[in-house]
Parts: sequence; C-alpha cells; structure tokens
Amino acid sequence: MLTRRTLNRSLAALTAAALLPGSSRAEDAPRARNVVLVHGLFADGSCWSEVIPRLQAAGLTVTSVQNPLTTFDEALASTQRVLARQDGPTVLVGHSFSGMIVTEAGADPKVTAVVYVAARAPDAGEDYAALAKTYPTPPASAGIVFDGDEGRLTEAAFLKDFAGDLPPERAKVLFAVQQPFRKGLLTARTTQAAWRSKPSFYAVSTEDRTINPDLQRFMADRMKARTIALAASHLALISQPQAIADLILEAAGQPRHRP
Repeated sequence: MLTRRTLNRSLAALTAAALLPGSSRAEDAPRARNVVLVHGLFADGSCWSEVIPRLQAAGLTVTSVQNPLTTFDEALASTQRVLARQDGPTVLVGHSFSGMIVTEAGADPKVTAVVYVAARAPDAGEDYAALAKTYPTPPASAGIVFDGDEGRLTEAAFLKDFAGDLPPERAKVLFAVQQPFRKGLLTARTTQAAWRSKPSFYAVSTEDRTINPDLQRFMADRMKARTIALAASHLALISQPQAIADLILEAAGQPRHRP
C-alpha cells in the first residue's frame, strides 16, 4: 500500500516533469533591478556569459560572483559581499552547488526572489548528501578525481556528463578553465532556507548527468517553485541561455523575452 508521503512524492515528480515554460507555481515576485549570479563546481564566473547580456539588454544590473569553491563560509561570504554592493531589490541566482549559497544568502532583505538552475536546494540544516543518495547516483560523480584536497572532473566526464549538449570545442574551453573545489565544501549544511520565505524559481535539466533530474524535480516541487523543464545537460545556462534569462526576468518582475 502506498503511503501518503510516497504518493505525494510520486505525484510531485510527475507534476514537475510535466511543467511547461508558461506554467506558474510561485507567488508574483516584486520588481527587481539587480541580478547576482553564482556559479557552482567545475566552473568559474564566466559560465554565465551567455545569460548576462540578455539580462543587461533588459536594463538589469548584473554581477557574476567569483565563487572561491574553498569552504562554504568563504563561498557564502563572497556572495554576501556582492549583495551588500547592490542598490535596491535583487534576484539571487545559483547554478549547481551554489544553490546552497542561494538558499543561505537569499535571506538577505535585498533579495526579492531566488532562482535555481539545476541546483541544490536544501532545507535548513538538511544533509544534502543523504537526500541525494535516495536517488540514483548521476554518472558525473564517478568522474571526480582528487589531487590531495582539491577535486575536479576528468575531461571525459566533463565533456559527456557535465556539458553533454554543448559542441565539443566549446566544452573543451570550459574544461580548460575548470576551477577545483575543496573536499570540505561538499559536507556543508545551510542554517536557513530562503525559498521558504521568498518567491522561488527552478529550471530543471531533464538530461542532467550531474544532479539527478528527479531530485531536481523533488526540490522544485517541495519549494513550490515556478518551474520550467529543459531538455538540457547540467549546463542549461550555456546551451539554453534564453530560457534561463527568461526565468530570471520573470523572477525580477520584468517582461519575458518574446521572439
């Protein structure tokens, strides 16, 4: 017999998978004039280069944080320093691991909405690693190698499991600037969950081989986020930048792109 919890979780996964870009699940976000973007593991701030000009064209002030990927406290502080420099309402956006940072730093009064792009979205104090283990392990995990305390993806895993829908020549450039991360970063826990009090938006990558797509759907449904589902790798912000920009514009209370 199905328990209510199991049934709700199954329905949540099916619902999130079926969402289309026109559907809405979040309360209306206040109008914002700033956007702060935070990158995750295996990347640097330039990974937002396809999204940034689209937001700037809409008149938004955009800053891409250079996440140090050392300790969670240092990564969080780098984002908080950028938020402190913003003049007025701000949308905070995180990709991949930096969803942890968005979840914590998003409590800042300046932040009017939080956006997750194929990102971790833990609850306050939640063991994200334990949550992730309740889903099949994504292929990219097997491609992480360590040099002492520093971890990175092998080239084969980067090209296939991280950036699988990008042209090989583009993916190789991204691999060349891959930033290593420290082991301790993976054990961090947040102390608060901004998505519980702020309008939330989530872009699920249905072809993701780095974070399980069903896990993404579960997190998006749990936060009652306005959710879109993109047939993309973990790097939808590069392979489908207009869709990501449109979601951020919506979070900022700005008109969406019209072809």
